[in-house]
Amino acid sequence: MSGNRRKAFLVSAVLVGGAMLMTACQDTDADTDTGAAKGSSSAASTGGTATPSSGSSTTGSGQATDEGGDTTGKGTEDGAGSGVDTGNGERVAVEQTCGANDISWSTKSETQGGGYILIMAKAKSGITCYLPAALPIVAFGSDGTQAGPAEQSVGEQVKLSGSTTAYAGVNPKTTSGDSGKELDSIIVAVGDADPDPVSLPVDTITVEDPIVTNWHTSPADVVPFV
Repeated sequence: MSGNRRKAFLVSAVLVGGAMLMTACQDTDADTDTGAAKGSSSAASTGGTATPSSGSSTTGSGQATDEGGDTTGKGTEDGAGSGVDTGNGERVAVEQTCGANDISWSTKSETQGGGYILIMAKAKSGITCYLPAALPIVAFGSDGTQAGPAEQSVGEQVKLSGSTTAYAGVNPKTTSGDSGKELDSIIVAVGDADPDPVSLPVDTITVEDPIVTNWHTSPADVVPFV
C-alpha cells in the first residue's frame, strides 16, 4: 500500500471513530434525559399522592357537618314537647280535654244534704282544657267501688283556664244504718279513658252505694241530694 493510500485510510478510521464516540455521547445524554423525565414523573406522582391527603382534611370538615346534624336532631327532639311552637322559642297551650294530671285538685267536707264531699278542680298554670259533659269518675277503696250518678242527665262541658273552678259533689253513703266500709281517700278521674287518676285525701268516711254529681261552675249546684 502506498503511503498516500495508508494516510487516507487512517484519516477515515479516525473520522469513523469520532462519529461513533459522538453517537455514544448522544445516547448517554438521551439516557440521562430519560432518567430525568422519569424522575419528574415520579415526583409528579408523589405530588399527586399529596392531593388525597388534602382530601382527608375535607373529610374532617364533613365530620363537622355531622355535628350540625346532631344539633338538628336535638331541635327535633325539643319539638316533641306539648303545645304549639310560636316560632320564637315559646309554646302556646293547646285547648284539649282535661286529664287528671292537668288539674289542681282539692276537697272539702260539707254538711248540706246529710253531708257530702265537695271536689274542686282548677287547670294548672298555663293550661286550658275542657271537662267533658259526662259524669266524673269517683272510686273508693281497693275494690274500686264506683259512685253512681246523682243527677238524671249529664251537664255541659266546662272550660278550665286561669281562675275558673269546676265543682262536683260526692255523697259516699246513701243507705241507712251503720253498714259500709270506712276509708280516708277517694280516687278521681276525668273519664274512663283518663290514664292518670289521682288519689285525694278526705276525712274518714263510710262508703256504701255512693253517688256523684256532674261538673258545675257553682258549688251551690253540686249538693247530691238522695
